[in-house]
Amino acid sequence: MAIGDPHGARADTWLASPGEAPGLVVAGLPSGVDRVPAAFRAVLARFTTLDGETGTDLSRLAVTDLGDWEVTGLGATEEVASRARRLAGGPVAAFIGGDGAVARPLIGGLARGDLSEVGLLTLDARHDVLASAREPADRTWLRSLIEDGLPDGRVVQVGTRSFADTAPARAFCAEHGIEVVTMETVEEVGAGWVVTSALRDLRERCAWIFLVADLGVLDAAFAPGCPQAGPGGMTPRHLTAACRAAGAHPGVRAAGFGGVGPLPDPAGPTMLNLATAFLAFASGVASREVPNA
Repeated sequence: MAIGDPHGARADTWLASPGEAPGLVVAGLPSGVDRVPAAFRAVLARFTTLDGETGTDLSRLAVTDLGDWEVTGLGATEEVASRARRLAGGPVAAFIGGDGAVARPLIGGLARGDLSEVGLLTLDARHDVLASAREPADRTWLRSLIEDGLPDGRVVQVGTRSFADTAPARAFCAEHGIEVVTMETVEEVGAGWVVTSALRDLRERCAWIFLVADLGVLDAAFAPGCPQAGPGGMTPRHLTAACRAAGAHPGVRAAGFGGVGPLPDPAGPTMLNLATAFLAFASGVASREVPNA
């Protein structure tokens, strides 16, 4: 950024400028007619790199954009798992777009097939464990991971709201030790505190953690492009605080930002909130380099 530039460094320029020894890598996961990654990259032009609430400037965090990964079609699942496997043990990774169907190979790949050391923190309004005639199969991705070997007691879900899920799904969560933190608790103690506490507890039971940030956790007023968003969900400030806290935790190795359907407005509130959630997460990652942060 040139001295005296009144506009400051822009987030899209930051993402498009490959850094040496990146602390963060980013990949897009477009699915079908979903062009979420492209819209995400475009809308970043509306943001600066300065997290004004913490003073963290993302320009200090080296980042590399890996481009888009094909997640649909024959062999796509294996390709996602293979690419994710190559990222295991590397810099923090953030994945933009996709749906529940890609979560299983993505997390499995990062774990190199061994889910015994993995923990999950999900920001979601409902539990992705049971399918029905009215629900797509990708809503069972969490159950699939448990069947693949994810140990019980390794999942904390934050942001569950009333009338978004079923009693059988909640019973499945209880059976497998999935901790559920409702919106009532989020509002009482704060999203950042909830996430920090959950990550501290999870880290005692696992080696590393994957963040699943489903934008359907937002109130429908803030995310018209999210089919699962509904009344009583998170505000953008809740989501930002949660993602920043997750990014700051050293046990979080990767994050997925999804839950977005066909976009009614590629530059509208849904994409603005997706971009803000990602930038808050990146801000948290950047803060890891600050002593005593």
